[in-house]
Amino acid sequence: MTSGTAPYSTRRALGESDLAACFQVRKDVFVGEQQVPEEIEYDAHDATAVHVIAVAADGSALGTGRLLHGEAAADRTGGDRAVGSLGRLAVTRAARGLGVGAALVRAIEEEARTLGLTAVDLHAQTHALGFYERLGYTAYGPEFPDAGIPHRSMRRTL
Repeated sequence: MTSGTAPYSTRRALGESDLAACFQVRKDVFVGEQQVPEEIEYDAHDATAVHVIAVAADGSALGTGRLLHGEAAADRTGGDRAVGSLGRLAVTRAARGLGVGAALVRAIEEEARTLGLTAVDLHAQTHALGFYERLGYTAYGPEFPDAGIPHRSMRRTL
């Protein structure tokens, strides 16, 4: 799926090189910029998650995100197996402001629809609430810390 006239495309990550690129973006953004400890950035869910990647025309990775579903998402969705969990959304510093984050969210939602899910939940860093609200997500529940960063739960029905 190409995003209009944007110089990048989004797709489901396939193969080891795509996954390595996704993990490198996450390392640069979360571990490097936000000081999230590397040992909590990667988890057992990475093996079963659907990963999406945004790539530039030259093939370089611009961003990534993942979708947890089924049992893997249950602790994040109140146990509702029809709801997926969007997470680990990261866009490289150089690609910010190009619409990459929104394109990745839409790609994750498409993957959720393909899996037959009816909604997507996420845990948004509070500074990003407006971004997700513009994409149709609604915050619920109290603020909570994750990796020392304030977050809120949000949901969008598909």
